[in-house]
Amino acid sequence: MTTTSYESPTERVQTWLDAATLHIRFNNPARHNALSVDMWEAVPALLSQAQSDDRVRLVVFSGAGEKSFVSGADISQFEDMRAAQEAVTRYEHMAENALMSILNFSKPTLSCIRGYCIGGGVNVAISCDIRIASTDSVFSIPAARLGLGYRYSAMKNLVDLIGPGAAKDLFFTARKIDANEARSLGLISRVCEPEQLPALLAEYTSAMAVNAPLTIRAAKAITAEILKPSPDLDRALCQQLIRGCFDSADYAEGRKAFMEKRKPVFIGK
Repeated sequence: MTTTSYESPTERVQTWLDAATLHIRFNNPARHNALSVDMWEAVPALLSQAQSDDRVRLVVFSGAGEKSFVSGADISQFEDMRAAQEAVTRYEHMAENALMSILNFSKPTLSCIRGYCIGGGVNVAISCDIRIASTDSVFSIPAARLGLGYRYSAMKNLVDLIGPGAAKDLFFTARKIDANEARSLGLISRVCEPEQLPALLAEYTSAMAVNAPLTIRAAKAITAEILKPSPDLDRALCQQLIRGCFDSADYAEGRKAFMEKRKPVFIGK
């Protein structure tokens, strides 16, 4: 078993391992957890560590404090980072790299949202597999009010998740929506009162700690294949992933535990 120690390269991203869950918390409360350069850059490195750490079965993203998950990019850096064409290219590459590292991470990811989830915050959330939120959360994609170009990957994630009609509604108007409307659109999965958010999160961390990781990872990979255009679909990979589940020790344990009427103990092998 890998014994990775998680140390964030910046104080504006907090990390800790709680049982089978790696928590990554954006910690820039003075700016409502707006994403600065060092925060974007921290994410891929932390997920690279978690990828090879057998203890980690779920990664949870959250925001420090009670007011914001992520309020967007730290616009105080725009003058420096987006003033010239070369800086724009660097900034976009950095953000793309962070978001794709979440999207392509093979283990489950979850955004636990409270407060503002705006712009880049929505991009982080929709790069995750699951999104839960408190009723006091607010969502918006204000790119059209800022004149920003929006990356293909971010737009595709949004369209894949909520459909083209709802995506264009949110994007063209840049309007704010509450948690209940976000759930009705499919932007988030579940909503609860703020004081119930830790308990709702615990449902997911507990489930991921005991459910079969190979089965979950196979389902995640196959879902990604389903979303590809038909010519790019790798059916052989899907079959290989399914066969890997049936050939695993976890599948044998699952069958045995079912027959013995007990909870299975999965090890991810």
